[in-house]
Amino acid sequence: MVPHLVTALSGPINALEARILESMPAIERWFRLEWMEHTPPFYTSVDLRNAGFKLAPVDTNLFPGGFNHLTAEMLPLAVQAAMAAIEKICPEAKNLLLIPEPATHNPFYLMNLQRLVRIFGQAGLNVRLGSLDPGLKQPAKLALPDGSEIELEPLLRTRGRLGLKGFDPCTILLNDDLAAGVPRVLENLHQQYLLPPLHAGWSVRRRSRHFKSYEEVAKKFAKLLGMDPWLINPLFASCGEVDLHAKPGLEAVQTQAEALFVKLRRKYKEYGIAEKPFVVVKADNVAGMGIMTLRDPKEIEQIHERLRQAGPGGTPCPGLAGVLVQEGVPTYERMNDAVAEPVVYMIDRYVVGGFYRVHADRGRDENLAAPGAKFVPLAFAESNQLPRAGAKPGASAPNRFYMYGVIARLAMLAASYELEATDPEAEIYE
Repeated sequence: MVPHLVTALSGPINALEARILESMPAIERWFRLEWMEHTPPFYTSVDLRNAGFKLAPVDTNLFPGGFNHLTAEMLPLAVQAAMAAIEKICPEAKNLLLIPEPATHNPFYLMNLQRLVRIFGQAGLNVRLGSLDPGLKQPAKLALPDGSEIELEPLLRTRGRLGLKGFDPCTILLNDDLAAGVPRVLENLHQQYLLPPLHAGWSVRRRSRHFKSYEEVAKKFAKLLGMDPWLINPLFASCGEVDLHAKPGLEAVQTQAEALFVKLRRKYKEYGIAEKPFVVVKADNVAGMGIMTLRDPKEIEQIHERLRQAGPGGTPCPGLAGVLVQEGVPTYERMNDAVAEPVVYMIDRYVVGGFYRVHADRGRDENLAAPGAKFVPLAFAESNQLPRAGAKPGASAPNRFYMYGVIARLAMLAASYELEATDPEAEIYE
């Protein structure tokens, strides 16, 4: 199904969908040539926002933890993509060690692990789970909501190799974003493939670097289609490291927000968009502070205390923190009258499925990745790779979701640029 949109999409988003569909051969060839030069991340999920007047990614995750939200109909695509990814990296692979987030007992996340075990098991690998929790000394079985269970085992480090008791893998798959830093047990592994690499974790990644790479990709793609890159690119400004405990730090954030509002008002006027723009303030990495919406730069003074909070727990953020100010992209998509946004999942360079993140208590200009969110696996109920020629824009689910898949792949390509730039074995990066 195509989600209900409050606004009549007779403007740029329908024109974008039509342009993408008519340009599909050129687009697929363009991606093919890019992947000849760049290596895609092992797996990726991308949060998109459809504002009616633009469609853009707002977050790119290199350690996706929601494979349980994909429907059974999507699994064949995921298995095929997993096969392709493993064959490219280690064709003779037999054993895969899957390392999840440490000390997690969230039942939905555990279902995600179960789904990953199934995908890579059907791709021809023996899959076992190794825990980063140093307190785990014996294998532990964890019950799942469907009545089944999974087993976590303590990791064993032996002479530069990581495995489990009686299990020596050639490939290690991380499903932890390393926001808390890189555990020593993962460093200096020899003759084993660690996927994604350590520099894909949030101990190294920065949102500003990713969106700078995405800006580059969006410009190339927009040139190919003869369109304004702003229609697929969220503008942003990096504040660098600022002291959120001091007034000059907040003033620096406000200055960047004011400059971004000027650019957005100009764009809104250019496209005849009647509503008011907004921006979001977020940490340059995932730690340090929550995501806040600013509808006016002066609001920075009113949310002084909120800006100094790390999240729902109210833990004060450190004095120095990297801060990103980004164009807010509203979402006009609705599922049963609740605000929704599409999330696209990929393995290697292939779209394998997706779902809607739905939040009944949030507005169209707010962060939906918050407690109370629900997940509706309808976005790719039909194949996103088989759009319907001649269908009216906005009327065909496969066409709309093909467009979503294209934008998500642009974000994935940007992530590959980003990883190349931060590879410690390549040239020194900024």
